[in-house]
Amino acid sequence: MVVPEEVVPEGSVGLFDVAQIAVAVLDAQGLIIGWTRSAERLLGYPGKDILGQHALALLNRPEARATALETAKACQAQDGWEGAMAVRHRDGRPLTVAVRVFAVHDAAGRRQWAVLAREAHETPGSELSRMMIAPLLTCSPVGVVVMDTDLRYLWVNDVLTYGGALPRERRLGRRPSEVLPIGHGEALEGELWRVLETGVPVLNYEYVAPLPTDPSRKGAWWTSMFRLEDSAGRVLGVWAMTVDNTDRWRARERLALLTDASARIGSTLDVVRTAEELAEVSVPRFADVVAVDLLEGVLQGGEPPPGPVGGSPGLRRTAQRSIHPGYADRTGETLRPLPASLEARCLRDGVAMAESLADSTSSRPAEDPAREAQVPAFGIHSVLVVPVRAREAFLGVAIFSRSQRPEPFDQDDVSLAGELVARAGVCLDNARRFTRERKAALALQQNLLPRVLPAGTVLDVASRYFPADAPNEVGGDWFDVIPLSGARVALVVGDVVGHGTHAAATMGRLRSAVHTLADLDLPPEELLAHLDDLVSSLVEQEGAEAAGEEHQAVATSLLGATCLYAVYDPVSRRCTLARAGHPPPAIVMADGTVTFPDLPAGPPLGLGFLPFEATELELPDGTLLALYTDGLIEASGQDVDVGMSRLAEALAHPVPTLDDICENVVDALQSGPPRDDVALLIARTHGLDADQVASWDVPADPAAVADARDLAVRKLADWGLDELQFTTELVVSELVTNAIRYGSAPIRLRLIRQTGLVCEVSDASNTSPRLRHARTTDEGGRGLFLVAQLTRRWGTRSTRAGKIIWAEQGIPDPAISGESPK
Repeated sequence: MVVPEEVVPEGSVGLFDVAQIAVAVLDAQGLIIGWTRSAERLLGYPGKDILGQHALALLNRPEARATALETAKACQAQDGWEGAMAVRHRDGRPLTVAVRVFAVHDAAGRRQWAVLAREAHETPGSELSRMMIAPLLTCSPVGVVVMDTDLRYLWVNDVLTYGGALPRERRLGRRPSEVLPIGHGEALEGELWRVLETGVPVLNYEYVAPLPTDPSRKGAWWTSMFRLEDSAGRVLGVWAMTVDNTDRWRARERLALLTDASARIGSTLDVVRTAEELAEVSVPRFADVVAVDLLEGVLQGGEPPPGPVGGSPGLRRTAQRSIHPGYADRTGETLRPLPASLEARCLRDGVAMAESLADSTSSRPAEDPAREAQVPAFGIHSVLVVPVRAREAFLGVAIFSRSQRPEPFDQDDVSLAGELVARAGVCLDNARRFTRERKAALALQQNLLPRVLPAGTVLDVASRYFPADAPNEVGGDWFDVIPLSGARVALVVGDVVGHGTHAAATMGRLRSAVHTLADLDLPPEELLAHLDDLVSSLVEQEGAEAAGEEHQAVATSLLGATCLYAVYDPVSRRCTLARAGHPPPAIVMADGTVTFPDLPAGPPLGLGFLPFEATELELPDGTLLALYTDGLIEASGQDVDVGMSRLAEALAHPVPTLDDICENVVDALQSGPPRDDVALLIARTHGLDADQVASWDVPADPAAVADARDLAVRKLADWGLDELQFTTELVVSELVTNAIRYGSAPIRLRLIRQTGLVCEVSDASNTSPRLRHARTTDEGGRGLFLVAQLTRRWGTRSTRAGKIIWAEQGIPDPAISGESPK
């Protein structure tokens, strides 16, 4: 140690002068080389007279010198000594002083001896205690250090030697940055400099560093720092008191980790994401590598086993996180730990297990070769496996590993990991239950949606459907393509309010109702009016049931549902549309022009206070008709106008197929998982050629029936459908006869050849024929019955000018293409 300036020059005032302790410094031969004013006041010798003298000259009598020699030997053997000693004042009177001797080193590393002395007014033992403990807090449970104006240690009490783990000799004469670990000492030294320069004390400054007694673990200390001044205001150095706060710091860190885990784990109802959150929270604050392995059934929402899991269960690596960039990522792999592995034992016994890999046996590589390959590469030295469970059910295991953190897992770590995983286990089980419920809702919804869109020659169709992403669950959007009479096709898109199983079930009810009403061949506006009445009735029924969340959810799903219904006629190439609170369709002409027709909006279903209106549009061949739900144009919270503009841009981009158009639209409007259900239906129109339709005006005269049959038979011959002549003659005879007998002029006969042969007879009346089952004694009433038996289907529909009765037959396969055989 470099001898402090306060000790050497004569007349200097130092820190020990303030404490009224005499200090002398002896070289290796016992010569006095340092002397303080306190020493001069105690023994009366000024520094100029005593420096260079042997210390024995201060003793009172010869026998005391013999004691001093024994003391010197003890100092050599123990690096110090303390006790009472008889000395002589300069005026000759004897003094008994309490003395403490300890070794110091100069700048060259030569050992010297520092002697601290104070006059003993009481018994030597009590005076020594009062001198050393009271002023300097030698044995205080609080660590005390004294530093000079260069922040070099002058004195350190016993507490901060940590039982010899950090001896005084390593500190005395050095600064904190030279003694404490790199990074920690510099920070503490910065605070000390501020105290020394400003005089403003710092209370409870906390710093964290490796423990002197166990560098593999970290400790925390609270330090209070004060500037030392003498009575004249001269700065002497810094006095610091330190309290070991390691236990509280660790408890605070554990609590902070658990608090953070509570806030971050379970932010979604997705099993995989929840497992990832557990790994993210734990690395690197608790471990350097974390893996979460769950039973495979858990990921699918299956019910986990109620108790410990034996054997070699199948585990899926659900999440993994590491501080090492090159650490092998096994996420998604199926693992089957052997019965002797930590994972299998943990699931079997239901308790956490920690193990140091440094103590592992040679058989370990056989348990998990993939993990063992990582051990030497990344220095993994300790592994902790904790069972993941909730409500007494086992979901899997969480594996924590340490490499850069030098301390192994101890019992406190096991307890902390248990609490951490317990909180994650509840969230994982909630996510598992949600996965099960969502799969059930998705299955219900998918079964209620059309699996295959009817193929035809008048429309090419493509569709996309995306259920809402968690946590919003599935919704009630739907779409449909419904073949109608006269080669017409109905396109439907609807949206039910709310999400979940109730919304999916409500969607199924509305879709079935639309199918039923479509079979009646109602115009779009009338169909929506009937659907509106149905929804109002269902809402009233649900309201009449016992009040509860289930009935409220069903009523909410029904009330406010929206729908767009369109009917395309390939003969006239016109489309009739009506909507109930639904977004308008997009129409793309052959030249790429995109428009959103101004359809009367109509109220959402179930409100029933406004009528519905239809609009008729002409759609040339090749026109695209895009129907969609609001989840498409309102994706990512964007404004509806912005969404419709982006939809128009995507539809205008030329691509070869309808599927490509669907992909363009989805890519343009869906930047992530949808927050609401998205349904998209795109159709390209193809009108019927002139040679596929034949029509004739029929006079309101019974004699015209034969002419109508002849016209139909000749047309069938042109189309190569001779084998359908008999049935067609009977159908034409019956339908024309009924129109002449019960209808009113004008009467018109029309044949349509498409995927089937349709025979239509229209008149200006609004009478509706019905099928009768004639008795054996009846002379008539069998006409429509025969038509129903000989054709594939038949029916009637109202028009603005009257009604149409129609019947459809299947045609032979060679003619289905729509071309006449050569």
